[in-house]
Amino acid sequence: MKGRILVTGAAGFIGFHLSKRLLEEGRSVVGIDNLNDYYDVNLKKARLAILKKYDNFTFHKINIANRRAMESLFNGLLKTQATHERVPRLKIKEPPITRHPSRVTGTFDTVVHLAAQAGVRYSITNPYAYIDSNIVGFMNILEGCRHHKIKHLVYASSSSVYGANTKMPFSIHHNIDHPVSLYAATKKANELMAHTYSSLYNIPTTGLRFFTVYGPWGRPDMALFLFTRAILEGKTIDVFNRGNMQRDFTYIDDIIEGVMRVIKKIPRPNKSWSGDNPDPGTSYAPYRVYNIGNNNPVELMTFIKTIEKTLGKKAKKNLLPLQAGDVPATYADVDDLIHDVGFKPATPINEGIKKFVDWYLMYYQES
Repeated sequence: MKGRILVTGAAGFIGFHLSKRLLEEGRSVVGIDNLNDYYDVNLKKARLAILKKYDNFTFHKINIANRRAMESLFNGLLKTQATHERVPRLKIKEPPITRHPSRVTGTFDTVVHLAAQAGVRYSITNPYAYIDSNIVGFMNILEGCRHHKIKHLVYASSSSVYGANTKMPFSIHHNIDHPVSLYAATKKANELMAHTYSSLYNIPTTGLRFFTVYGPWGRPDMALFLFTRAILEGKTIDVFNRGNMQRDFTYIDDIIEGVMRVIKKIPRPNKSWSGDNPDPGTSYAPYRVYNIGNNNPVELMTFIKTIEKTLGKKAKKNLLPLQAGDVPATYADVDDLIHDVGFKPATPINEGIKKFVDWYLMYYQES
């Protein structure tokens, strides 16, 4: 991998970890984020503070739905944000930074688009936020890639696109025409939009369907974060579908390893693709999608018991029905990921939860 790489959503959970990995490997990274208040902005700023320690990192505060700002970004007309911006004091020690020469010339070689309005339940009450960010914002990314001859666009999709599908494990070769939340619909729309641009303009695009990502520096609206906080504070946790749920929990390091390998795997047209029997996972265009999941669904109650064991404290449970937009189970088929890039996520749930809890206790200085 050579040249600069653009990471959108760089202050987000996955964007932070990916940017940090790229920077550690000497890549020149341009990160953008709008630092919105969907969840604790201080957590985003703390992630960003770590990235700003690297000489080969440049940051711009941008809303991807802002067409003019995005055009300026791709045209190289934005001024670098001052690195002395006030950020919260970090509460944990990070390993020392390995300095690399700053690489600031040339256009973007690759774009990894991770910025989005996340959350299934939030899409029920705030639908327009998903159109602005996930549709309009993605359109701006595609246009930037089109006009600046980006070599590879890698973007975040979601396991939510499988919607009402019940055949397990979920495969990229399955039809996904029945989303059950607006969030899922916008992610499917991203895949369709990407395919259109791959077909029309020969832009290599790869969509990544992430399965329930968790780990240190995770999102406060996700189950592991919510459960850990509530259990420590002696509060009741909401357990939807009365615990009859399965999720293919995937540790953040596995997600990042998968993304790193996919970045290097620029998609090519599938010469055997046929419109008589169209394969949803490949195309006659340079277009691909992959699942990145642990390939090992875990019962929600088992997940909760693992958190309890790690914390040494029992949870108070409020059993609730299945929420609108939720699905009972997710389970990733990762055969294509293994075949194409030689990687299969494998971090056990007990190991991943312990690493999260260790981070949480240090970051929030819990006893």
